Amino acid sequence: MKSFPLCSFLLGASLTAQQTPASGLNIAGIDQVFGKIGQMQGDVYRLGFPRTDLSVTVHGIAIRPGLALGSWAAFRKAGAQAVVHGDLVLLESEINPVISKLEDNGLQITAVHNHLIDETPQVMYVHYWGQGPEATLATSLRTALLASKTPLTPAAPAPGAPAPDPGFDADAFQKTLGRTGAVRGGVLSVSVPRPEKITMMGVELPPAMGMATSINVQSAGNGRVAATGDFVMIDDEVNPIVKALRAHNVAVTALHNHMLHGTPTLYFMHFWAEDTPANVAAGLKAAVDLLAK
Repeated sequence: MKSFPLCSFLLGASLTAQQTPASGLNIAGIDQVFGKIGQMQGDVYRLGFPRTDLSVTVHGIAIRPGLALGSWAAFRKAGAQAVVHGDLVLLESEINPVISKLEDNGLQITAVHNHLIDETPQVMYVHYWGQGPEATLATSLRTALLASKTPLTPAAPAPGAPAPDPGFDADAFQKTLGRTGAVRGGVLSVSVPRPEKITMMGVELPPAMGMATSINVQSAGNGRVAATGDFVMIDDEVNPIVKALRAHNVAVTALHNHMLHGTPTLYFMHFWAEDTPANVAAGLKAAVDLLAK
């Protein structure tokens, strides 16, 4: 039987009791498995597993975990059971051991691919799906994560330590982009939800389950920023958005699926930009403006 520090369990039980979400999710069962607290986003319960153990660089820029190294899991009630969807950031040597554990424990793989290019060391992303009781899904996922070196317990911040400064004018960036987000861990994150009803395996997936265009921005030093993320698009949007990105010197790093049996068919295009905050924001705005409203 797995055991966790008593203080973590009591904290999880306390916060879960206070939440009592209308979603009907068994959050206490999820928290007990992981020994950590997630966050409700509407009727979706999300947990993050940032790869703080990795030191990844792109073109000499040290990547913050919140920029592109955040494994995550999103749980939602679906009838009498629950579903989980997310993706895992893995080193090449971790990919197949983790996939085997996912498959052995009843979870399905929906995609395996890159999000970045020119990174050192190379990291890959495994997207997964599962349906069943919440605690069972959480246990299956935790078992798979243990086949990697993914930290499952976040390091406690130093007492009184200030939140990391993003190192650029995040307010000005959001104003130019025309969208607002939040700064966490020195990274500005902006989400642009799609307007359609989206389903996978017949289950509706709201934006918090990865169905929103994601833009993450961090300082790259010398008055520049690095931005990455992915555009979530229907097929007719793919090439107009590619043209808009390339016209503003934003690199396209991947184009692929994240889902199986999804409706509508969606494509996920990852990007990378390095420039002044104003130029990066203007380039991303040109592409965001082409998404369905």
